[in-house]
Amino acid sequence: MAESQSQSPITPLGGGHNPATLGFLAAFSSFVIWGLFAPVFFKQLGNVGAVEIVAHRVVWTVVLISAWLLPTRGLSGILQGVGSWRRLGVFLVTTALIATNWTVFIWAITHGRLVESSLGYYINPIVNVLLGMAFLNERLSRRQGIAVLIAAAGVFSLVLSYGSVPWVAFALALSFGFYALVRKKAAIDPMIGLMVETALLVPPALGYLLWLNANGTGSFGMHGIGTDLLMVMAGPVTAVPLVLFMIGAARLTLSTLGLIQYVGPTGQLLLGVLVYGEAFTASHAVTFACIWVALALYSADTLFARRDRIRAAAAAE
Repeated sequence: MAESQSQSPITPLGGGHNPATLGFLAAFSSFVIWGLFAPVFFKQLGNVGAVEIVAHRVVWTVVLISAWLLPTRGLSGILQGVGSWRRLGVFLVTTALIATNWTVFIWAITHGRLVESSLGYYINPIVNVLLGMAFLNERLSRRQGIAVLIAAAGVFSLVLSYGSVPWVAFALALSFGFYALVRKKAAIDPMIGLMVETALLVPPALGYLLWLNANGTGSFGMHGIGTDLLMVMAGPVTAVPLVLFMIGAARLTLSTLGLIQYVGPTGQLLLGVLVYGEAFTASHAVTFACIWVALALYSADTLFARRDRIRAAAAAE
């Protein structure tokens, strides 16, 4: 995830628009796409395997990002973003993590597990807090500590009611949490990072697609032009919300961006229950209530801390 700033050096699009308003609209749109449009989109590919969808997503995302980055950054700029063999190793780690996240997310959508997927993205901010403590020497305030304990209690109650671990939720939360952690520590440029990560996935993705076609089990060209177009459109569905997110991240404070991010899992939850008829039991209600209370506490603490910093800065001046 890209770090946000309260004041962006980027010139607002259209010149006359308020940067914060533009940032809010862009960020909100990105999470609406991730929470509502993307699940509906990938649900239409239920007759295609999750790994095959990810392979097409990789190929067409590279095509789209290349068409944008090569004219603006040039090949030398992209190679400079990689930098060294050690940094390439970092990209290999982030590539494995994002590939895992994409595959589990699409599998969850196509197998009726949107409610569990939404739980994963609700848990993700709490995972980020714990990873920050473990690897970035960050410390929790009292309210944040209480929030983490409430969230943990909610997840534990769901595990007890299931009799098994909600692995989809944990896989999504942990893969994206570690992905954000590694990217943050390595200070990776968001667009060049996506370009390199998807480019590294192109050889195995193309190899897998060619192998499927050679065995007559590939979906491209087999289920009609509609399915083929959907697989091609997986590229824009991947790239467009990311670009919108980066526009928002450059113009909004991190706390504002953090609050908007809950639009995504809320959309997934509503879709899963109201549109696709997935089960939402009393155990789910207890768990989600705990998560929402935890997120409210954590968000309030973030806003209070920001307010105190602003007051302290004003007093110093």
